[in-house]
Amino acid sequence: MKKTSLTLFIIAFAFNVTKAQIYMAKECTISFFSATSMEDIDAKNTAAKPVLNAATGDIQVKISHRAFKFKDGLMEEHFNENFVETQKYPNAIFKGKINEKVDYTKNGENKVTVTGEMDLHNVKKTITIDGKVTIKDGVVSIYSKFNIKLSDYNIKDPSLIGKSIAEAIDVTITSTLEPYKK
Repeated sequence: MKKTSLTLFIIAFAFNVTKAQIYMAKECTISFFSATSMEDIDAKNTAAKPVLNAATGDIQVKISHRAFKFKDGLMEEHFNENFVETQKYPNAIFKGKINEKVDYTKNGENKVTVTGEMDLHNVKKTITIDGKVTIKDGVVSIYSKFNIKLSDYNIKDPSLIGKSIAEAIDVTITSTLEPYKK
């Protein structure tokens, strides 16, 4: 994401909130895993930059499909061309809200649920995921592991020789966020 569009994303996200603490990812890893009888498929994306509004609990992340890296170039090509159709649907976007109240001024670990809209493959679906928000000396870390059922997002397995990917994939997100400074 270019710096200008990232700044606009943050401004739009925080537009109606005054004196709110906005946290932006310093680092983030989103990975997915799919086990099949043919072979395991795993990929990692380190380009996403979640944004969190501590005052409202709103969290957003835009995920570029092209930023997922696979151990095998052919898997990466199939993922982009045949599964998520990256040319038509270049990104997945999640906009949600942390359901529990979190005190971002106190160190500690908080189990949370996040409910929001996942926009994937041009299908918008409301989901709720379990997660953990950890605060340590003003730095916020988030963690969640959940699964996504591909058929919920009209993602079809194009393989002619059987299942090349599982019906549901395991998704893991870990991110460290710091206060956004203008």
